[in-house]
Amino acid sequence: MPKSKFEEIYRDLKYKVENGEFLYGELLPSENTLIGVYDCSRNTIRRALSGLVEDGYVQSVHGKGVQVIYQPVNDKTAFTVGGIESFQETARRNKLRPVTQVIRFQTLSADEALAGESGFPLGSRLLMIRRVRTIDGKRLILDINYFLEELVPGLTPEIAQESIYAYLEQQLGMQIVTSKRRITVERANAFDRACLDLEGYDCLAVVTSNTFNSDGVMFEYTQSRHHPEYFSFQDTATRKRG
Repeated sequence: MPKSKFEEIYRDLKYKVENGEFLYGELLPSENTLIGVYDCSRNTIRRALSGLVEDGYVQSVHGKGVQVIYQPVNDKTAFTVGGIESFQETARRNKLRPVTQVIRFQTLSADEALAGESGFPLGSRLLMIRRVRTIDGKRLILDINYFLEELVPGLTPEIAQESIYAYLEQQLGMQIVTSKRRITVERANAFDRACLDLEGYDCLAVVTSNTFNSDGVMFEYTQSRHHPEYFSFQDTATRKRG
């Protein structure tokens, strides 16, 4: 599915902010300048900037313009809470060298325990994938994914080793819209210790996600189990008036 113009501009500006072409506290070029640079309409620029505002990269300042408020997180990998971002996208943003190993790939039916935990209907046919994420030589993340089998046709271990979201969006044309998340700290179990380089830690940061497509169907349930020392989770909050 081809990306719209405003998405291309959003991604380009986001990349430039993350890579220091626009520094913290600086103003982005004016709307008129950006219109000329990207050869597009004012509405397209405003949609791109709106995305950057929502994701906490910039803030509109009355009478001045659009100011960069993004600051990189030192010594940790910053995973976003408010946005929906794949592991590969996070790794690129943080300039890391990621490796993914698929250690399990199978179909199953949701029993009562899994249905109650995940929210999938009892008996749903699911594709279960376990992947170990290695960053700069250390095994730091264990992802346990469940996908509705009927919505991920053609998904293979080779695709899962690269980027499932890229496959869903670019090959299947799925629109990934909403992810409900819960972050907890849990005691590491024997499987965690076997899969990850915990180096004496006995706990993990666990991000549990229920993710929905544009039809309102929950197509994915995931537990992402993180080494506690190397990761931070960031979001941007705004205070609502009245």
